[in-house]
Amino acid sequence: MEFYLYLLVIIVGFVSGFINTLAGSGSLLTLPVLIFMGLPVNVANGTNRIAILMQSIVGVGGFKQKKVFEWKEGFWLTIPSIIGAFIGSSMAVNLDAQLMNRIIGALLIVMFFVILFKPEKWINEHAGKVKSKPSFISFVAFLAIGFYGGFIQAGVGFFLLSGLVLGAGFDLLKANAIKVFIVLAYTTVALGVFIYNKQVNYLLGFILGFGSMFGAWVATLVAVKWGVNFIRWFLLVTVLTFAIKMLFF
Repeated sequence: MEFYLYLLVIIVGFVSGFINTLAGSGSLLTLPVLIFMGLPVNVANGTNRIAILMQSIVGVGGFKQKKVFEWKEGFWLTIPSIIGAFIGSSMAVNLDAQLMNRIIGALLIVMFFVILFKPEKWINEHAGKVKSKPSFISFVAFLAIGFYGGFIQAGVGFFLLSGLVLGAGFDLLKANAIKVFIVLAYTTVALGVFIYNKQVNYLLGFILGFGSMFGAWVATLVAVKWGVNFIRWFLLVTVLTFAIKMLFF
């Protein structure tokens, strides 16, 4: 494989780690690029988890260093998420590659409209207003979110933030930190499932992960005033392009 393609993976990893830290949905970039690199869709799905794990370690470390959250605050929500992720990843590894292409393409279309209607504004308006104790509904909700994260990962950040802010009552800053912690926890399990089923390309995974870690680290240090809006439109164009490609070509 040409050197410039590996450089492309590092750059995409950096952008993904940066996006995931600032806004989320970085996997909407990494999955299509891994498939473009020639990986079967199931292997791309598994390989992407290495980068998610590596950037989550950096993110959790950064939030803990800044004392944004405590371990116990997110622990009760990680349990259903881990269970859901195990089930979701187990289903993902057994799906036919063509069907997986169609599913990812359809999910990209859904996420296009999620990003288009700027749900982060709605979340911002409700941050810290809902106060509730752990409940059966919360357990089911995070079980479902974990299932989705284990199955495909792309766009799961929005669903986690919604559950943490609207369901658990955390403010947005703490919710974002706990989101990264939950992703770290369930990704460890999901990655194990993909590794067991031999659906991980370690070379591309660690190259992507290296870029993702650096991107996550930079995002914790740099505040870019116009960054989120630019990222949103960049994601819209990219997501729609790859969705059309995966559904119809």
